[in-house]
Amino acid sequence: MSRASDHDTITAAATPPGPAGVAIVRLSGPHALEIASAVAGKLPAPHEARLRALRDGDGEILDRALVLLFPAPRSFTGEDTVEFQLHGSPVLTTLLLRRLTALGAREAGPGEFTRRAYINGRIDLAQAEAVADLIASASVTAARAAMRSLDGEFSIRVAALVEATTQIRIRLEAGLDFPEESVDHFDERQLAGRLDALQSEVEALQGAAQQGRALRDGLSIVIAGAPNAGKSSLLNRLAGYEAAIVTEIPGTTRDLVREDILIDGMPVKVADTAGLRDGADQVEAEGIRRARAAMSRADLVLLVEDATTTGDDDPLPTLPEGTPILRVHNKIDLSGEDPGEDQDGAGGLRIRLSALTGAGIELLRARLKAAAGYAPDAGGSLAARRRHLDALARAGDAIRAAAALLGAGHSAELAAEELRLAQHSLGEITGEFATEDLLGRIFSEFCIGK
Repeated sequence: MSRASDHDTITAAATPPGPAGVAIVRLSGPHALEIASAVAGKLPAPHEARLRALRDGDGEILDRALVLLFPAPRSFTGEDTVEFQLHGSPVLTTLLLRRLTALGAREAGPGEFTRRAYINGRIDLAQAEAVADLIASASVTAARAAMRSLDGEFSIRVAALVEATTQIRIRLEAGLDFPEESVDHFDERQLAGRLDALQSEVEALQGAAQQGRALRDGLSIVIAGAPNAGKSSLLNRLAGYEAAIVTEIPGTTRDLVREDILIDGMPVKVADTAGLRDGADQVEAEGIRRARAAMSRADLVLLVEDATTTGDDDPLPTLPEGTPILRVHNKIDLSGEDPGEDQDGAGGLRIRLSALTGAGIELLRARLKAAAGYAPDAGGSLAARRRHLDALARAGDAIRAAAALLGAGHSAELAAEELRLAQHSLGEITGEFATEDLLGRIFSEFCIGK
């Protein structure tokens, strides 16, 4: 996991570009103190902020700024780190960065400070990812989930699973290594109970992680249907404001209208589309083509139908193959139907609602949360990603396989191997087993300066 560049001294602005009250520039690495001294003179005592004049190569003052020193290993990166808090002018920030790089520092890449914190053992990989998730939090709920993971709650629970798996492996492998000591005569019922308990713990962690993944990734939905079915009205109702133009003229929406909304803290990316119909003009036909392309990439398609013109047995329009569909029976305020849900003529779920009055909208919101696997009342969610869920799923499968092998009377060696695979999968979450490619993909998603 080590690269030559991991030993460079790096620098970057830790605040967003543009004018501000304060700009923060970070410097970290083996030559951080030497470089900082060349710019700011005598450095302050560790962990104390002191005002210093920052000078360029000609000795001219760039700015007067607060300087903080965090010596290794008691810093975020685990390296000698210096932080400059200067006036928030983009020009001053640029001049300081140029001076630091001229003295031997290198401009940091995305997430490189956090990467070093991971490499130097200050945080594990799940905590490193939680840093990015905390920064990108779209709601209070998401921020709290990220903070729990950053504080180590996710990692502690994973470590407990690894320890429990290890103990069972030790018991099995001891029987293989010392058969003359009769160690292999373990209590099968007790062992089965321990495997069941371990599997239950994995499933509980999967539930908390699924909540966190939903808070991070949310749901991507496309609203589709015939012209004038009320698609744009539905988007506006879900968004809580007029995101799309609504008229009685068919074909008003001719291109994708995209909005990012929150449903009980869960982010939802919504795309309203052109009405699906034959005989559209050239411009509208292009909108329909884009609508079908968006549907093929969506997590879910809300297929909106007009309750005043359709019946239960109306066939679904031709959609991209494999498209997940939730049918929305709209305009019940005109048809006289009650809000609710039932099975449509094709055997799928249909929700009856009115985008105009809002009747049935809460039921739709509940279905969207369920589609993402999100239950806001569950509590205890942890910031998690798809790779974490994949690793937990593989660990659970391996534990079940071990229990099945022992239950069928197979060799304990086969069961021990399954438990080794479970350990490996769990270790991937915290970075005990991580490739350079995985690290590159994870930290490339970070902002520069973090």
